[in-house]
Amino acid sequence: MNYQFDWSVVWDPSAWIQAIGVTLAYGLGTTIAGLILGLVLGLLLISRYRLARQPVLLFIGIFRCTPALIQIVWFYYAFPMALNINMPAWLAAGCGLTFYMAAFSAEIFRGGIQSIEKGQWNASRSLCFSYWQSMRYVILPQAFKRMTAPLVNQSIIQFKNTSLLSVVSVHDIMFTASSLTSATFRPLELFTFASLLYIIIIWPMASAAYQFEIRMGSGNSHS
Repeated sequence: MNYQFDWSVVWDPSAWIQAIGVTLAYGLGTTIAGLILGLVLGLLLISRYRLARQPVLLFIGIFRCTPALIQIVWFYYAFPMALNINMPAWLAAGCGLTFYMAAFSAEIFRGGIQSIEKGQWNASRSLCFSYWQSMRYVILPQAFKRMTAPLVNQSIIQFKNTSLLSVVSVHDIMFTASSLTSATFRPLELFTFASLLYIIIIWPMASAAYQFEIRMGSGNSHS
């Protein structure tokens, strides 16, 4: 194969800067919103009230067992038709990614909270803490240390899932690469460049998660 690379086709700074901004905005926005919603859902999962748990289990089951791509398509095409509303692409994509993140992070929160020994609960009760005081001052601070690494890993997956935004024409990195490919017929150069941008964005997060796991492991070994 005598393919000649032409890297000049990737040179469109304005398009890429906008695409990076959109990708970062969706990655950060849907991750933060998904974590907040996931924390609420995780607390409901461990609730003693069955009526509170069942809808959450259904929500998590749906959004964990379906691809994020299908969820974005649902919000953009199916839900507006079913509810007779007009949902813009940016909102549909944001809802799909946020709920996807929330479903997975809810299970991480649930597992982290339930991993705290019952003695910690008993100790907080002996201090006359209410349930929410115990959760805020005793349980969650300890649980967050155990949940940080898996939450960061899930956040990395979330940033990679932003590549699915292009299916509803949100102008992210992948949409820009596809658009320039249609104009130049140079997919190798453009998608290689797009992958480098994702690496630049995501690599620091992956490195931070790895370093944290090492520190946590060394801390446990000395305890």
